Amino acid sequence: MSVIAAQEVMGYFGQRTRDDVAAMFPVIRARADAQLRAARSLHGQDGFPGHVEVLSRIRSYSNFYALDDITLRHSRFDGTLSDSLDRAVLIDADAAIVLPYDPLRDRVLLVEQVRLGPIARGDRASWQLEPVAGRIDPGEAPEQAARREAKEEAGLALGRLEKIAETYPSPASSTGFYYVYLGLADLPDALTGIGGLDAENEDIRSHLLSFDDLMARVARFDLANAPVVMAAYYLAHHRDRLRSEGATDTPDRE
Repeated sequence: MSVIAAQEVMGYFGQRTRDDVAAMFPVIRARADAQLRAARSLHGQDGFPGHVEVLSRIRSYSNFYALDDITLRHSRFDGTLSDSLDRAVLIDADAAIVLPYDPLRDRVLLVEQVRLGPIARGDRASWQLEPVAGRIDPGEAPEQAARREAKEEAGLALGRLEKIAETYPSPASSTGFYYVYLGLADLPDALTGIGGLDAENEDIRSHLLSFDDLMARVARFDLANAPVVMAAYYLAHHRDRLRSEGATDTPDRE
């Protein structure tokens, strides 16, 4: 990870100040850690064994995210090589996402916060309901990140985690990669409130939704967040099993 991070740092030589690079270094390390994790991904074992030739790669922007302009050629399914293609890709770190679920009360917790994607798109809903989520810190396992984010965003201790997916939300344009979980939890009425880290300027409000309310919102397209829709359908498929197990592997209840 240190070698990969150092390569990115040296790429800014003569372009960014030492202070600029120092401010970016946490996210530089997170991006490097994501590259290492990518080499261990579970998917693609039977994929097309094609070749990609990167002709040039220029970092056009870098801060919280980075943007690379790439010129490449790739193998085609007919055995030929493609023409030279000019593309751009958003460079992001990996994220852990978890939908907390209380099998006894049969309800979930969602968090609400302002989001730049809807703002930039012109969406009338700038505040979005979504699962607990956050960037995976360097050296941190995705499961650890999910538990940490639940504490930071909602003051919530998670029990057993069930893996839902390891997935790119937008592989055509971004390196962003999601580790999505369902987390068993105790979700009493008093849990709702305002959370988040002041150091990260977070302003996060938590909501408790019954399973029926969750699925009704999904059905009427009221939740415009892909991971929460994915997690909702996972929960619908496994709900009977989880409820029959009751409080097994959930934190102590009040």
